[in-house]
Amino acid sequence: MARAPRSYYGRFTGGPDPLAPPVDLAEALDAVSESVMDGYSADSALREFLRRGGRDQDGLDQLAGRIHRRRRDLLSRHRLDGTLQEVDRLLRQAVLAERGQLARDTEMDSTDRTLREMTIENLPSSTAAAVTELSEYDWASHEARQAYEQIKELMGREMLDQRFAGMKQTLQGATEEDRAQVTEMLRDLGDLLEAHARGEATEDDFAEFMNRHGDAFPENPQTIDELIDVLAQRSAAAQRMLRSMTPEQREELMALSAQAFGSPELMQQLARIDTGLQSLRPDLDWSGSESFEGEQGLGMGEGAGVMSELAELESLAEQLAQSYAGSSLSDLDIEALGRHLGPEAAISAQELAQLERAMRESNLLRRGADGELRLSPAAMRRLGTTLLRDAADRLSARPGARESRLAGAAGEPTGGSRPWQFGDTEPWDVTRSITNAITRTAAAGGDPRSGLRLEVEDVEVVETEARTQAAVALLVDTSFSMAMEGRWAPMKRTALALHHLVATRFRGDALELISFGRYAQTRKVEELLALEAVHEQGTNLHHGLMLAGQFFRRHPGMQPVLLVVTDGEPTAQLLPDGESWFSYPPEPATVAATVAELDRISRAGAQTTFFRLGDDPGLESFLEAMARRAGGTSVAPEVDDLGAAVVGEFLQARYGREDLR
Repeated sequence: MARAPRSYYGRFTGGPDPLAPPVDLAEALDAVSESVMDGYSADSALREFLRRGGRDQDGLDQLAGRIHRRRRDLLSRHRLDGTLQEVDRLLRQAVLAERGQLARDTEMDSTDRTLREMTIENLPSSTAAAVTELSEYDWASHEARQAYEQIKELMGREMLDQRFAGMKQTLQGATEEDRAQVTEMLRDLGDLLEAHARGEATEDDFAEFMNRHGDAFPENPQTIDELIDVLAQRSAAAQRMLRSMTPEQREELMALSAQAFGSPELMQQLARIDTGLQSLRPDLDWSGSESFEGEQGLGMGEGAGVMSELAELESLAEQLAQSYAGSSLSDLDIEALGRHLGPEAAISAQELAQLERAMRESNLLRRGADGELRLSPAAMRRLGTTLLRDAADRLSARPGARESRLAGAAGEPTGGSRPWQFGDTEPWDVTRSITNAITRTAAAGGDPRSGLRLEVEDVEVVETEARTQAAVALLVDTSFSMAMEGRWAPMKRTALALHHLVATRFRGDALELISFGRYAQTRKVEELLALEAVHEQGTNLHHGLMLAGQFFRRHPGMQPVLLVVTDGEPTAQLLPDGESWFSYPPEPATVAATVAELDRISRAGAQTTFFRLGDDPGLESFLEAMARRAGGTSVAPEVDDLGAAVVGEFLQARYGREDLR
């Protein structure tokens, strides 16, 4: 019998967590929506949320701040003259040992001793010049000779460690044979780079090179391009390190490099390789510099490593800034971020990238014909639900008010029921339906206690009576004072909440959104949400009422409901030629034209409510007079309570004031 296959489980080793919960878009959508209502584009609003982060989520700005502090720490802790200091120490050790040997050696020829002492005592003050002058000196002290040879070995290892990570340790105590192999590797590498630049290098050439010299490359590149990337980044860091030194330090180091391994060939081969790498990767930063201010000296290899780290931090800072064209969090080098800031930072960045991708790929944001990112209808429905719930909570908190009317159906219950018919949408009368099933089962000789089977003919629905449909015109002030006084976003939230209420609970009603500033304009809800504040003068309520009147006339069989949100008296009117005439303070002619338009709407039986924002006594007096003239009301809600006030007045217009008490 075949044995069942076995399953083996092991430790999670990285990658996306398969058990991680799905990305929660609610907080991001709320933040983006709020910014959109403040006048920002959805794209910039999403970027702002990603920069700021969420309640329990580090944003890009926090991560960038940590990158900046890490970079500042490297610059404030280190300096670049570590190799020069070590060479100077070895030189002083060699000179001191040589002086001691000359003083002790009584058998040395006096003339020879004098010449040696003169050479030692008259060395140039420059460390590099002194090392060069002693290159042909015949050391009397074995200890001094060893110290001087260490200088040449140190320079060779440091020069190689600048370009090839780990070379300083690899060549510790290297033999002449080891050095010969390094020189051969450098020649072969130079040949390979030049062949690649000519387009002549093949995969076999690369494979042969790695077969012979692969031990020198712990990064284990798999292609010649990977090899070039590794070497070019290190070589560019070496160039930036030189440029970061003072002119005196740079001059000393370049002079000392000629003593590397006691042969000029090393520098010749390295210069050849640097030239080839720069031509193959010109996009890297080969000319930058940094200002080091610390006390900890770095050797050339260590310095190149720090310069590479600084370059990587610079790249991460640019990625986190997201300021370049076409930027996306998918550009983030998560591995590098974790390497510099730790695994928690990498997880935060990964979550932000997932959030951005989920927002852009969801049906919550949609790119328009102009390429701009906007809230989708699905997002507006979701936001409308939230805003309507908030308005309902505020409304139910008012003395004597109830939230239950928000569940309004197509008609009002009469207290009776009737058999269900195809197409009915009224709720079931559960009690009558179950009673019908029991009666039918018993009449057929069955025992209802043994179970019931509900048949279609058993079902009865709640009987309702027809309800009057309404044509609702919501006029919102979009003059610049609304934005200046912090009323812009609450105005938009109010419009969306009312729009959502009508669209979901009062589908038989018609809603017109009308904005009025210097001119009035009918708007779709998405247009109103995306509307930016414009610095122009004028509160043209006259034009807004004209558009509302036209809307009511298009729906003659509906109950007209007029809701006006404003923070200023009418200061503009529409002239017969279609131009807007502005005057402040309000001209009597403008007020008269506005009142005349309100009278036309009132004669059509419109139920009118004015919502006054602000404490201007003149506006208060004007709106109260307008409300009395129209047989309506004027209310002055707090700006954060505007949505609840408008929804409440709408429901009162639909159901009657007494019914909501």
